[in-house]
Amino acid sequence: MDSPKRQSHLRREQILHILKASSLPIKGGELANQMNVSRQVIVGDISLLKATNEPIIATSQGYIYIQKEETRAPATRLIVSKHSKEQTKDELFTIVDHGVTIKDVTVEHPVYGDLTASLRLTSRKDVEQFLAQLSHTNATLLSTLTDGVHMHLLEASSMEIIERACEDLQAKGYLLQNGE
Repeated sequence: MDSPKRQSHLRREQILHILKASSLPIKGGELANQMNVSRQVIVGDISLLKATNEPIIATSQGYIYIQKEETRAPATRLIVSKHSKEQTKDELFTIVDHGVTIKDVTVEHPVYGDLTASLRLTSRKDVEQFLAQLSHTNATLLSTLTDGVHMHLLEASSMEIIERACEDLQAKGYLLQNGE
C-alpha cells in the first residue's frame, strides 16, 4: 500500500496528465470527481503544481495547462476600457466576434496595485458562461472597484484583427484614449 505522500504525488501527476491532454478547461469539481477527493484537495494540488512552475492557470471555465506556443508569437495589445456593468456583454461580444481572445482583465486598485484575473474568452459561448457564472455566484466585476475602468490583454493571429476589434470598441465609446 502506498503512503499518503506517495498517493498525493501520484494524484498530482495524474492531474497534470489530464490537464495536458485537454484542449478545454477542466473544472476543479470534475477533477475532484475523477480523483475521488474533495475540490479543496484539488485546489491545493493545483497550487503545488504551480509552485513547481507548471503553467496552469485558473479561469472562470476551469483549469488550463498552457501548452508551448508555436514559434510564431500571436499579436497582443493592452487596451483600456470604461463602460457600465450593463455594457459588459456587448464589450466582450464585440471583441470575440472579431476572432480576438480576451486573455485577462486588470484593474488598478489604490491599495493592492494591479489586480489581474485570467479570462481566456474566445467565443460568445465563453462570454455567456463567464457572465452566467458571475450571476450564479453573485460575484462582481473587477471594474466595479474602479468605476468601470479596466484593461484587457487581447490576443489574435494578427495585429490587424485586434485593430478592427478596437475600431468597433472605439465607435461604441468603450475605449479610453490618452487624457480621458
